[in-house]
Amino acid sequence: MLWQDLTWSEIPAVLAQCGQAAILPVGATEQHGPHLGSGVDFVIAETLCAAVAERTGVPMLPVLPYGCSLGHSRRWPGTLALPPITLIEVVKELGDWAYHSGIRRLFIVNAHVTNAAPLRCALEMLRAEHDDLMVAVINTASLSERVRQFHFADAADWHANDAETSLMLAIAPEGVRPDKLHEADDPDRTCGCVFAHPVNRTSTNGVTGSPSLASAEKGRQWFDWLVEDLAELISRGCSEYPPLPYSYAEAA
Repeated sequence: MLWQDLTWSEIPAVLAQCGQAAILPVGATEQHGPHLGSGVDFVIAETLCAAVAERTGVPMLPVLPYGCSLGHSRRWPGTLALPPITLIEVVKELGDWAYHSGIRRLFIVNAHVTNAAPLRCALEMLRAEHDDLMVAVINTASLSERVRQFHFADAADWHANDAETSLMLAIAPEGVRPDKLHEADDPDRTCGCVFAHPVNRTSTNGVTGSPSLASAEKGRQWFDWLVEDLAELISRGCSEYPPLPYSYAEAA
């Protein structure tokens, strides 16, 4: 169910079995404090979507490992960011090519909070150009109520917190430095702020939350919830049609 493993002659049959659907995981490469590697967001996106692809039969396109991470500033090494307009254009171009490969239902699964606005813009452009293409942007941290609760439990403006650290301990422990967990906690300083400040002005070490609370056991449970809830959403989407059949381009 990985796009890179399918030949061109196999793709039409695979798409026909799942309602012409595909999953595009989108993450980021950015600093994640002193205790996590810089690939957290795309590792979570890729691992989650691969598991969901296997469960649902919907193929997964190769992960996009770069995102809109400008808010992390240049204070800490590790961040490789795209401007919002570049991310919009990249996803729009990928969507165009996906359409011409036969995809008519595109699930963009986003694991980095500030990708949400550019991805929504790409969605707007894709559905305006391709009348029979349906596009969804699904943000992993809020895809269900139980998932939202564990992501936001230790900080409203969370980053590299209990949730992300626990997930990485479960699915990619090589990206975690356990000896750094208890010195990595940093509080959320954004509460009550009128402006959206960059991370260099809200965190002392690039963290917002309590990674010291993390455990692989919690991460395994939470990852299972992510897989179950995302698979359910995608399975429903594979049989969904627009409520009304009107063309985007034609007058009433």
